[in-house]
Amino acid sequence: MQPELFDTDLPPWQLDAQGECRAASIVFAEAPHGPLHYRIPDELLEQTRPGVRVKVPLGRSNREMLGYCIAVETVQQPPGALKPVAEVLDVEPLCTPRVLELMQWMSRYYLAPLGQVFEAAIPAGVRASAGSRQRMMLYPTPASGDEQQLAKLTAKQREALQMLVQIGGGLTLDQLQKMAGCSSAPIQSLRQAGMIEVRQERVLEELAPRIPMPTSPPLALSADQRQALKQILEALDSRKSETILLHGITGSGKTEVYMQAIHEVISFGRQAIVLVPEISLTPQTRQRFVQRFGQVAVLHSHMSGVERHHQWRMIVSGATSVVIGPRSALFAPVPRLGLIVLDEEHESSFKQDTIPRYHARDVALHRAYLEQVPLVLGSATPSLESWRRAQTGAYRL
Repeated sequence: MQPELFDTDLPPWQLDAQGECRAASIVFAEAPHGPLHYRIPDELLEQTRPGVRVKVPLGRSNREMLGYCIAVETVQQPPGALKPVAEVLDVEPLCTPRVLELMQWMSRYYLAPLGQVFEAAIPAGVRASAGSRQRMMLYPTPASGDEQQLAKLTAKQREALQMLVQIGGGLTLDQLQKMAGCSSAPIQSLRQAGMIEVRQERVLEELAPRIPMPTSPPLALSADQRQALKQILEALDSRKSETILLHGITGSGKTEVYMQAIHEVISFGRQAIVLVPEISLTPQTRQRFVQRFGQVAVLHSHMSGVERHHQWRMIVSGATSVVIGPRSALFAPVPRLGLIVLDEEHESSFKQDTIPRYHARDVALHRAYLEQVPLVLGSATPSLESWRRAQTGAYRL
């Protein structure tokens, strides 16, 4: 008989072809890049979502590896066939579903491992949860609604418990003491009675609050500016992906056109991303937008990890309507994106020279397509390829 190259004695779990389980598809920044399937334990089912980081065992030695979840699915494998996810590191996904699609496209288009695309798109300060720390947080338990137990409480205990129930939990001991105007004794008594539970959570420390600046009114537009703005507003009204090349010499007022278009976007409850070619241009651009719109988020590599993490969380929460920065700001997890502006689109600094080696203009085109929003490219000296596309009608000029 012809000898077998591989061992054909199947382990018992492979004999049962009917088994299935919930599994996470995980990719890694280091080899093997994946994706690999891992079984999701019942206690981690709610936490394991696309876009979160996980720790999983890898190889025969089961060494612990950090990976990124890109999908959750039901696989036709008995539970014992797959190794389990060991830990989920993030409470919320690090990116929106559309940004995850964008990164998957970049991995295919630029021939880069998806795990490395994740690490290029998500700032290190965000991945490291910079500026946060583990805190003991208080939450009410189901027993807090028991009328018989409530009748036995003292006035201070009842007040502290009512305060916690109204807010829904998520307070530290110090915060609850200040809000209820009591010492720690009533709260400890509520814990012992089983009406309050303690959970350990990672909490972002607050930075010094920004002083709100008065906003300035829009400027009067020239005839050419009005015509350019009309074209952008038509694209916004269509609610479709369209690319507009805004050609104007230096000082002709392109930024004012951007800002009035963004004002229209904000009036519909949506947000905008503005990309500038150099980090050195970010402060002056930010200043102009702050004067017009007030709260503005900024993302660039010269910021500390703590600052970038705070800005990232502010963007995720929808607390800001405008995000400004160089090419990396393109991956901001804006929940309600309405417009992308890429100023000085001809600049070579929009090219990334490390893996993944992408061009921010091309990635912006694809994100605008995925989000079905307009992309405005501005320049006094447009690149040859953008000018050609405008001349042939692929872009609106």
